[in-house]
Amino acid sequence: MKIFNTYTTTLLIAFFLSACSSTKKVVEQKQELTAVDVLQSLQLTNRYFMNKWTDTGKPIYTNRWRPSNIWTRAVYYEGLMALYQIDKNNEYYNYAVDWGNKHDWGMRNGLETRNADDQACGQTYLDLYEIEAKPERIQKIKANIDYIIKSGKVDDWTWIDAIQMAMPIYAKLGVMTKDQTYFDCMYKMYHHSKTQEGGGLYNKADKLWWRDKDFVPPYKEPNGEDCYWSRGNGWVVAALVRVLSLIPENEAHRAEYMSDYKAMMEALVPIQRPDGFWNVSLHDPTNFGGRETSGTALFVYGMAWGINNGFLDAKIYRPVVEKAWKAMVTEAVHPSGFLGYLQGTGKEPKDGQPVSFSSQPDFEDYGLGCFLLGGTEVYKMLSR
Repeated sequence: MKIFNTYTTTLLIAFFLSACSSTKKVVEQKQELTAVDVLQSLQLTNRYFMNKWTDTGKPIYTNRWRPSNIWTRAVYYEGLMALYQIDKNNEYYNYAVDWGNKHDWGMRNGLETRNADDQACGQTYLDLYEIEAKPERIQKIKANIDYIIKSGKVDDWTWIDAIQMAMPIYAKLGVMTKDQTYFDCMYKMYHHSKTQEGGGLYNKADKLWWRDKDFVPPYKEPNGEDCYWSRGNGWVVAALVRVLSLIPENEAHRAEYMSDYKAMMEALVPIQRPDGFWNVSLHDPTNFGGRETSGTALFVYGMAWGINNGFLDAKIYRPVVEKAWKAMVTEAVHPSGFLGYLQGTGKEPKDGQPVSFSSQPDFEDYGLGCFLLGGTEVYKMLSR
């Protein structure tokens, strides 16, 4: 009897382990990323926003009124144009065109603004011009950048966010006009931010950027590390990706941009959180540590783009990308399409806090733009 019981028990255990193994495989299969799932997440989050903001020209109110062609909304439209690449929905195109029309294809503060936050809208204006070459779409942003170049002043990008807001415009105008002047000025402004502003905002040792001169050492985080703000570094990643996607292979400074891009990608891998996100403070998880969507989405954008274009080793970076994307979709995306864990505007970890699943940032448009940019590249990665 004992033998029978032992044998029966052994069989039951074997059956149980086999069943568990099969269940695990089913769960793993369900968790496997597919391009269809990614696209559905992009459509859901974008639909939420378009339904909420039916009037593309409506000013944005937080603590005061702001026109809706500022940088926050401009980043959303960058993401929307990326989504349009993989999902040719005319609603997206018409929504973007309506936004340009409502603002007369201009910038906040006019043709002589030097503020990159004002110029960011020009990225989408130029994208739309390439689709349909209506002169009003290019006229004002080109006049503004020409004004900047003519001034000879190259120290406007005093904070690293500005690199993303403005740099791709120079790259696109250089390609469109076949005029080296845009590439040359773009590099001078990038070089100033990188090596001269505040003594240089890029730290070669850590391969990351200080947000502006206020955070260059001796400034330290509570744990004694340098302050590398997640979204700020994400902006630089996005700028480099967008510029490298545009400029010719033989452009004089392409190798430097590529080197900086790859160095940043390498630096980000070991500091990814176990849950897939990145902290708002990249080297101090104790300073407002926790999930944060915008920086994470921008890093996903950079890594997935690098995989798709053969610049990064998929064996190393694809698991990082997939882990981060799954984390955002699982933990940050509401059933309505609202994005949680999104840090509000600011320039350092303490700004826009607290950040939680249900917290409402002061602006939610740029976070969605980052998510759409990242998701579009993940979709391409999975579709290859």
